Amino acid sequence: MSSENSFLSHLLELRDRLLRSIVGMLALTILLLPFANDIYRLLAEPLLLSLPVGGQMIATEVTTPFFIPMKAVLLVAFLLSSPYTIYQLWAFVAPGLHDSERRLLIPLVLSSVLLLFCGIAFAYFLVFPVVFGFISSTTPEGVAMMTDIGRYLDFALTLFIAFGLAFETPVVVVLLVRLGVVSVNALREARAYVIVGAFVLGAIVTPPDIMSQFLLAIPMWILYEIGIMVAGLIEQRNQAFSKTPQSENHR
Repeated sequence: MSSENSFLSHLLELRDRLLRSIVGMLALTILLLPFANDIYRLLAEPLLLSLPVGGQMIATEVTTPFFIPMKAVLLVAFLLSSPYTIYQLWAFVAPGLHDSERRLLIPLVLSSVLLLFCGIAFAYFLVFPVVFGFISSTTPEGVAMMTDIGRYLDFALTLFIAFGLAFETPVVVVLLVRLGVVSVNALREARAYVIVGAFVLGAIVTPPDIMSQFLLAIPMWILYEIGIMVAGLIEQRNQAFSKTPQSENHR
């Protein structure tokens, strides 16, 4: 019975943590709703600045002007509330972790959140202007460039996810090494394959111009190298700690 009670108590705590995360996101959504149109315009600013004179965005469905800004609000609320959500998940799993596991997960969780926001910011401030400038410059003469606001949001979300996940490369590399799935030397030997894979991924998820492909592949490669460096330092430190007790026992 004690094990059953413990299991039920964990389920109840998980439910409470999830409810708090949902309430936090909903509260932030309600606060942002009055600014829905402003948030969408800010999100669409890179495209609007790249449109030719007289160009504009369009809504092809009756309900689109209402629902698309709402979706943009949900996206922003989800991102802004993600640290609180991660904290709730951390508070749930932390009591069952050892001190060494906590020391590993805390920096990984914090760095993953930071890198996610860095990837989104990189896409918004650097990639979007390049992509939309390229698309605008290649529009045939006599063709009006008018993008549907729903299609634009889907496109922006796709790139946000792609660059957000790409910027998580150091966290994945460090975690794989720390868990013993792969060694640092193996990661160094796989460098050429990773570079090719990064360019292939860039060709798949970005628009068909070489610049945006490079803007995804090169940061991903650099972050991979940073992950190898950090994992190498952690590996050296662990080896030093593992040798210390042995040397003391030998003496």
